[in-house]
Amino acid sequence: MKQLYTWLVGQRLARGAILGIVLVLAGLNQAYAQNTQDIEIQADKFVVRESENQSEFSGNVIVTQTDMKVWSDQVIVHTGEEGTSDIKSYEAIGNVKIQGETQTATGQRAVYDPETRILVLTGDVVVISDSGTVHAQTLRVNMATNVTEFISGDDGERVTGLFTSAN
Repeated sequence: MKQLYTWLVGQRLARGAILGIVLVLAGLNQAYAQNTQDIEIQADKFVVRESENQSEFSGNVIVTQTDMKVWSDQVIVHTGEEGTSDIKSYEAIGNVKIQGETQTATGQRAVYDPETRILVLTGDVVVISDSGTVHAQTLRVNMATNVTEFISGDDGERVTGLFTSAN
């Protein structure tokens, strides 16, 4: 029974944290395509490379939307032929921190593909919430199938979690 409880707490932690991450990135997609949600992006530099179909925010990047915030060294938005209404993917690179009301996720690189609805956070991933902490090398979330995977590294490092019981 204790193993089942630990698994359920872990599932709640993973879904809550990842849902927040994906909502920020999905919100970026909506904002670019439809301008329906306010998103504030701060950076030291903003470069649009039309020939490469990408926009790059770099240097102390902060993306804020409602109750979510993303920090990173760089954010790259990859677009298709139709520009900002045709978002292919988002990348947050370097010292990535994603914070919601009740959880925080950190890693070195986050990539979100709006078409497949898959988010991958890599590089010493740590997800912290009120219910516990999970450490892994990779976090992969498929929002279409509602499957969350914490994956260990090739160096033999294992996925670890510390969960607190509800009072």
